[in-house]
Amino acid sequence: MTTKTPDNIKFKMLQAKAREIGFDVCGVARPKIDARNQQRLDEFVAGGEYGSMAWMNDPERLPRRRDPEILWPDVKSVIVLGCNYGPAENPMALLDHPDRAMISVYAKNKDYHDLIKKRLKQLARWVVEQSGGAEQVKVFVDTAPVLEKPLGQASGIGWQGKHTNLVSREFGSWLFLGEIFTTLDLPEAEPEIDHCGSCTKCLSACPTDAFPAPYKLDARKCISYLTIEHDGPIPLEFRKPMGNRIYGCDDCLAVCPWNKFATRTEELAFIPRVELTAPRLADFLDLDDAGFRAFFTGSPIKRIGRAKFLRNVLIAAGNSKAPRLIPRIENLLSDESALIRASAVWALSQLMSAAEFASLKDTHAKIESDPVVLAEWDQASNAA
Repeated sequence: MTTKTPDNIKFKMLQAKAREIGFDVCGVARPKIDARNQQRLDEFVAGGEYGSMAWMNDPERLPRRRDPEILWPDVKSVIVLGCNYGPAENPMALLDHPDRAMISVYAKNKDYHDLIKKRLKQLARWVVEQSGGAEQVKVFVDTAPVLEKPLGQASGIGWQGKHTNLVSREFGSWLFLGEIFTTLDLPEAEPEIDHCGSCTKCLSACPTDAFPAPYKLDARKCISYLTIEHDGPIPLEFRKPMGNRIYGCDDCLAVCPWNKFATRTEELAFIPRVELTAPRLADFLDLDDAGFRAFFTGSPIKRIGRAKFLRNVLIAAGNSKAPRLIPRIENLLSDESALIRASAVWALSQLMSAAEFASLKDTHAKIESDPVVLAEWDQASNAA
């Protein structure tokens, strides 16, 4: 005869197993999104602040995002897990080196989705085994309409800061999140309270003023959105503020005072590759498609493709004040991608004198016959 394990012991066992597998934090929440966060989601969608991320307004996905029980009616508990990816260095240090490329901390090595999903599955199997196969589980890591940050706050592992990201008293702004939905009825944690107080450093640090108010993000202005999700040319008003940020942006995360308690990650997959710690813009300008794919194998950067990546690099090159890049950029005026050609025109308009730029039409006849590039050339010429 077996005796039922008390709920608090059950939760401690879960936490211990999670840490053994490699998670740094573990909490449990009810499968509910509170009214305040439902309202924030509705306002975000109604205002079109999701930009081109049409899935945010998908009529099938939106109700599931607002209510986890619509996503899976049988769910009783949500186990929220986090992995520390804290950087060893200040993520904003390269702002003082405009000829170098700034890449978001999370993207300087392996794609975290792969590692975390494996760990989630391992813990989920353990949960099922502990129940004798009586319970069911589903795992999510950015793969379904899950409002993971409100669930993270409800689970007690952190709170959603004014920059809309999760903040931890132990790990600051540097946590990767994943969730296990389960039919197991686990004791819910005490929700973490908001410790932002009157601080607004994250809001004022944003280079593009992407926060219309605390706890509200307009993705259309966010450099992370612009460099990763946005298709087509970067809107002119955001090119200068992008500086040398070529993939993502960590400014609002990096300035958070709670990072004083953060520690460097010990996970090898999250420690930056040497060649991505302070890469030269010049080295990326020569990447062909095969070279891009090979260099970023296993990296989240590979997902955006060479055209969008070089678009970002060319914006940074235009902001670099490094005329030595001009020959490499000129080579891209004949690239097969119209997006790259157009971005090269803008970069050259920033690095060349007015006379040199005006002569481009004479040396690159294709500008006249390429509507996309010609439109960019006319815009740059008018702005000069």
